[in-house]
Amino acid sequence: MARGVARHLTRLGFVSVEEFVPARGLRVDVMGLGPKGELWVIECKSSRADFQSDAKWQGYLEWCDRYFWAVDLAFPTELLPQETGLIIADPYDAEVIRMAPEDRLPAARRKVLIQKFATHAARRLQALRDPGVLGLVSP
Repeated sequence: MARGVARHLTRLGFVSVEEFVPARGLRVDVMGLGPKGELWVIECKSSRADFQSDAKWQGYLEWCDRYFWAVDLAFPTELLPQETGLIIADPYDAEVIRMAPEDRLPAARRKVLIQKFATHAARRLQALRDPGVLGLVSP
C-alpha cells in the first residue's frame, strides 16, 4: 500500500520516504515532501484491528501540514476521523478521496523536518549503493 501511495505522490510532484521518524517514539508509514515544501504524513492501515490499535496517530499531527489515512477498498472508512484526509490505495496506485485540512507547520519545525527528510533519503540511497556504509554511520 505504501508503494502505491508513493507512486501517487510522485504524480503530484512530491518525493516521499517510508518509515520516517520525525521525532523520537514516532514512525510514520509515508512522509511526503511537496514542491512548495509542504509535508504530508500518510498512515497506511490494513484492517479495522490495525486502525483500532493505533493509539499514537494524533501525535503525528504536529509534524505535518496535512495528515492522511491510506486504506484499501475493503477497509471500513467510516471508522476514520472525518477531520483527516483519506487515500484509497493498493500496491500500484492510490487516489486522494478526501483532502486533509491544512495546518501549516511553524517555519523552524519545517526547516528541521526537511533537513531530516533529506538526510534520511540520502542515507537510504547511499545504503542501496554501498550496503556496508551503515556500519560507518553513528546514530
